[in-house]
Amino acid sequence: MALVVAQEVPASSSMAVPHGPAGVGEARHRMRDQLRRSGVAETVVDDAVLILSELLSNACRHGRPLGDEMTGDGDVRAAWRVDGRGCLTVEVTDGGGPTRPVPATPSVTARGGRGLNIIAALSDDWGVRDDARGEVTVWVVVHKDVHAQEAAHRRDDFAARIASPPVSDLAGLDFADAFDELG
Repeated sequence: MALVVAQEVPASSSMAVPHGPAGVGEARHRMRDQLRRSGVAETVVDDAVLILSELLSNACRHGRPLGDEMTGDGDVRAAWRVDGRGCLTVEVTDGGGPTRPVPATPSVTARGGRGLNIIAALSDDWGVRDDARGEVTVWVVVHKDVHAQEAAHRRDDFAARIASPPVSDLAGLDFADAFDELG
């Protein structure tokens, strides 16, 4: 089993996830099951699972593993909770890295660099918190009230919230050329 430490209460969870891809799937599965059992709308669950996946991927790619006795060597910490007001927050903590988490502006052909832009588009708020030991936590308010009626509806403006240049602004890019060799 990929999980090292697990603690669960009805509307919150915290777990150690191996620093690498091994535990990401288990963390997503656990979050999905727990939020569904808590009565969170499926659209919010989908957004939260995607956000968790992006945060864990970023922590493993850009951050160092945690190294204290509470979480175990080689792990990052994932946590989520629905508070008494219905606010769903997701957090991932790693051992810090050479750069601060900031949204990038990747080219259209770049293989990465869109994660924090996706998180910003799906969430109500997000930010970064440092502690004295060098740990870095990226926190995300997925939805301010998961019990509100509008939480059950997908955000209509998602595509507009993800910034990318229009294809017409890309000089020299002609999709017709890509199909010439196909006959």
